[in-house]
Amino acid sequence: MKQSSAQAATIQRRWPLISGGAAFALGAGLGAVVLIRGNSPFEADAEWMEEIVEHRSTLWDVPSYVLNYVGTGWLATAISLAVVAVLFFVLKRRWTALYALIAIASSAIIVQVLKVAFGRERPEDILLPLDNGSFPSGHVANAATLMAVLAIVTWRIWVAALGVVYVVLMALSRTYLGAHWVTDTIGGLLIGAGIAIIVWAPLAQRIHGERPAATE
Repeated sequence: MKQSSAQAATIQRRWPLISGGAAFALGAGLGAVVLIRGNSPFEADAEWMEEIVEHRSTLWDVPSYVLNYVGTGWLATAISLAVVAVLFFVLKRRWTALYALIAIASSAIIVQVLKVAFGRERPEDILLPLDNGSFPSGHVANAATLMAVLAIVTWRIWVAALGVVYVVLMALSRTYLGAHWVTDTIGGLLIGAGIAIIVWAPLAQRIHGERPAATE
């Protein structure tokens, strides 16, 4: 029985590792393709940017700048870490808090490393004073990691749905401001969500054990 339980636990950890690893590999692979192509935009990147520039207006400026501020770099990461970790720690879900800390911090660090490694130039029509390091989008990666973490630990469809909406809006705002190409946001989504799932795999049973009975 003990051996069977151990085998089941191994299988349960394996699928998150496979799916999360696949998402991360796809995201990093996209960056590698961009790098091999000389960091030039894909046709879809260029066409989307043309549409964005053509339809810019004050109506879309405000929400885009708000999302830019909300998801800004290390500040957003620090706030996410503090709020999520403290919240779960107060709720006596210490393994959940640890998971959130590791996932969000790992995502932020890895994304910055990849930005330097790929060194992709940002679009010329950018509305923000930013340096190179367009791939992957840090804002989208941070959003995807945070939303994936919350969806995993709450196991609620409405949380996952709100997370999807938030990540999509963040991606749209990044391309609207010209801070990223579309492929940068896709890479950020895959890498951010992939990291959240990979980190979850070895902690899944402990996190599940901390869930309130009402959520079972």
